[in-house]
Amino acid sequence: MKNMNKLLKQAQKMQSQVLKAQEELQRKEYEGASGGGMVKVVVNGKNELVSVKINKEVVDPDDVEMLEDLIVAAHSNALEQVKGESDSVFGSIQSGLGLPGM
Repeated sequence: MKNMNKLLKQAQKMQSQVLKAQEELQRKEYEGASGGGMVKVVVNGKNELVSVKINKEVVDPDDVEMLEDLIVAAHSNALEQVKGESDSVFGSIQSGLGLPGM
């Protein structure tokens, strides 16, 4: 029973840390860029697109496909940053508690 209480307390602590980390990550913003910084996007920790900035030099009416690709690449770059930080934060929470099998 003592082990069960200890496990329950660890689970409650982990739940509290996870909720706090989720709230913090959702408030943050991450910038992704492509084309040497010619296209920049900002996403938040909820993976919502917040803004898009496009340098006018990259806008070519005869090559819209390239601009579309740059936007997608910048967005992917920003989402990778969100995922990387999320994995890092939640990995440290998990390892800090020493719970087996998680």
